[in-house]
Amino acid sequence: MLRIILYVYIIIGGSMKDKNDFPMKDKNIVYFDNAATTFKPYRVIDKINEYYLDYNANSHRGDYDISFKVDDEIDYTRDLVKMFINAKRKDEIIFTKNTTESLNLVAFGFFLNYLSDGDEIILSSSEHASNILPWLILSAKKKIKIVFVDSKDEKLNIEDIKDKITSRTKLISVAEITNVSGDKRDIKSICALAHKYGILVVVDAAQSAPHIKIDVQDTEVDFIAFSAHKMCGPTGVGVLYGKMELLKKMLPYTFGGGMNENYNEEHLELVEIPYRFEAGTPNIADIVGFSESIKFLNEIGMDTIERKEKYLRKYLIEELEKIPYIKIYNKYNEGSTVIINIDGIMSGDLGLYLNTKGICVRSGKHCAKMGDNKEDTVRISLYFYNTYEEIDILIDALKKKQEIYNFAGF
Repeated sequence: MLRIILYVYIIIGGSMKDKNDFPMKDKNIVYFDNAATTFKPYRVIDKINEYYLDYNANSHRGDYDISFKVDDEIDYTRDLVKMFINAKRKDEIIFTKNTTESLNLVAFGFFLNYLSDGDEIILSSSEHASNILPWLILSAKKKIKIVFVDSKDEKLNIEDIKDKITSRTKLISVAEITNVSGDKRDIKSICALAHKYGILVVVDAAQSAPHIKIDVQDTEVDFIAFSAHKMCGPTGVGVLYGKMELLKKMLPYTFGGGMNENYNEEHLELVEIPYRFEAGTPNIADIVGFSESIKFLNEIGMDTIERKEKYLRKYLIEELEKIPYIKIYNKYNEGSTVIINIDGIMSGDLGLYLNTKGICVRSGKHCAKMGDNKEDTVRISLYFYNTYEEIDILIDALKKKQEIYNFAGF
């Protein structure tokens, strides 16, 4: 019955792509590590190849047609990203190499100079390392206080954030959806609370941009960061969005060609935003390829993606609950991840056992080592191209209790 409802829902809400869109879907594996990276459709790969085959030149450098073509293609991708997140202007979109670099750029390009001794930053303890370590390093450079908000039952409560705000709070930096438990935060409410007290908000959207609709004008977020490779795009491309009035105050932290208008021994004149933050030769091929992944997701529809993943996760939870020795840590969260363990079995052993069945999951702490759950876990992360049949294969493998214990050396 659930599958019939889903089928009708997808027909009404948007079109899902066929598995034949993805070359990796022909590899006889069941892939549930989508929070780490996602499969790329042929059209993304073809677009990357098109650059190398048809207009392989540098950007902002040449006085010839194929170089102009490169500039146009990068500009086109920037415009697609702008529309994808509903930014006001495409020059508010900065290309980086990943979410990590984006968060470091805003930490050391903007907040290093914006914050003063004694100021405070609010973080959640369940953040990815990329949204904790830059702020810890920053606090070591300046006398900045890091205030952690502990999530309860793997969920962050906005009232707990409010309780941590003081007159010295200048920044709240949180993930919209966490990469381990899949805790989905209400960014619009967090921004409204923060801005009431003159506090800026940075959002790690690495786990939300691939799965839900992003609207930076609606939420009024100040900075947001995400990666192409988690949303069917190439590796090596990240995005930092910032409000223009804030980007004008941000300094580059990479210097070289392409980001300067002129310089001498005493003076450096920067080019316009966003190019001043994109020093050197950009990752042209993958930025160009990223345009196709955005178009691909737009054609499916982010609402359709969110709906399908909701049904897949519901089905996965229901089937896991039928196995009495499976511990589920984040049953009620809204993200596309499910974290589990089996009593007495190390998560790494369970991950390796599933690998013998052709099932790809991830074990460990998942780059989030300060969260509520201090145990290593097995993370099952879904994307819209996963199927009920793949979940059934996983469940069948997890039901082989004695085989699992034998594999782990018991």
